[in-house]
Amino acid sequence: MAAPATVTTKNFSGRYTLNKTRSDSVEAILALQNVAWATRKVISLATVTLDVSHYTDESGVEHIDVVQTLTGGIKGTTEIRILDWTDRPHEDHIFSAVQSKSRRLPLSEVEDTFLKSGWEPEVEADGVVQNLVVSDKAKNKNDWIVDMIWGFEKVDGQRYYTRRMKTSASGVKDVLQSKLIYDYTGPVPKKK
Repeated sequence: MAAPATVTTKNFSGRYTLNKTRSDSVEAILALQNVAWATRKVISLATVTLDVSHYTDESGVEHIDVVQTLTGGIKGTTEIRILDWTDRPHEDHIFSAVQSKSRRLPLSEVEDTFLKSGWEPEVEADGVVQNLVVSDKAKNKNDWIVDMIWGFEKVDGQRYYTRRMKTSASGVKDVLQSKLIYDYTGPVPKKK
């Protein structure tokens, strides 16, 4: 389902499901990130749901918390994005140890053509969210970098939450480009 106009890069809050028909495959990216074959297969077969809470703290700093769940309630990763461009360590059962930083960025400052292209006019006005995730070389078998931009774009005339990303790794000459498109399914359900 298309995202309503009330959901913007200033407020991503809501529940989203990865639209695998419209999205690029993440198999090659997960392999590059050294995610185990069995885990890659589960992810490729599962329905991926994101519960996104976007808020501003008492200091005026934006936060975006994303809880990922796979089919059957299987726990995915949890993304805690604080938009202050400060490196923060994170470790989980899928990507192991990483350093990540996030910020709001004017679209005009995005340098890469793939990451900059195709966004809705509102994204130009409000900016995009950029996440830069780097594997922890001391704890991972290989080192990789994901540069990701979040925004909204039209697909077949409908507006969707989209993540565009470029992934690279040491010793691999190709940079992988991918686009993940999410269906908006409503607000995040209240916890009982």
